[in-house]
Amino acid sequence: MTDIESRIDTTRPHTARIWNYWTGGTDNYPVDREAGDRIRALHPGIGEYAKADRLFLGRAVRHLAGQEGIRQFLDIGTGLPSADNTHEVAQRVAPDARVVYVDNDPLVLAHARALLVGTPEGRTDYLDADLRDIDTILAAAAKTLDLSQPVALMLLGVVIFIEDDEESYAIVRRLLDALAPGSHLVLSHTVTHPDMPDVDEAVAFWNEHGTPKLTQRTPAAVARYFDGLELLEPGVVSCSAWRPETPAADVAMYAGVGRK
Repeated sequence: MTDIESRIDTTRPHTARIWNYWTGGTDNYPVDREAGDRIRALHPGIGEYAKADRLFLGRAVRHLAGQEGIRQFLDIGTGLPSADNTHEVAQRVAPDARVVYVDNDPLVLAHARALLVGTPEGRTDYLDADLRDIDTILAAAAKTLDLSQPVALMLLGVVIFIEDDEESYAIVRRLLDALAPGSHLVLSHTVTHPDMPDVDEAVAFWNEHGTPKLTQRTPAAVARYFDGLELLEPGVVSCSAWRPETPAADVAMYAGVGRK
């Protein structure tokens, strides 16, 4: 058994694998599918959140690469490789785009090494690190990215794992402070909302049975991550409502894109 394999716990459901299950992937285990089905029974629309978040990623990356001229992406909390990963979307628009992925899940690491291969003109690298390891992330990213030039900082569904509000805001601020003017923050976050009470029940079930535990925040609290940035229209909204190709129902995953 390799070191990576020894770190994979198949006895408890894991968020990255459940997310993979909800989006139609096969990199999951029976324990993940059972938990995913239980959560979906509590909140039938939860699988749509995962899909909506993935579609938001694609729209945001296409806009940044195509309209904003961004050629560097730092994607923290990558999750399991799926269709239209950040590098695939970016390099489809700009073959010379460079992408650094960061995650600390061993199953993600095992698949990323095999699947995250970019274009010959660009470059795609992967870092095994925790979101809190800011100095490690920046030092390693600088081997692939030129941090004196604009970078898109991708934080999709990852700051939800930082329970303390002030710590989570400080982490995002420290990362942004290290990036050049013209950089962008792309962030999505599960929210608690009075119109969606079943989401709270599903999150409570997850935090009792799954790993890692997650924290919901209000839409206003999610918007605070963009303080000091120029928010791109339409602001911080349901990720399904961020520049959709076709209208879609709101989901309890809010997102935005802001320019430094």
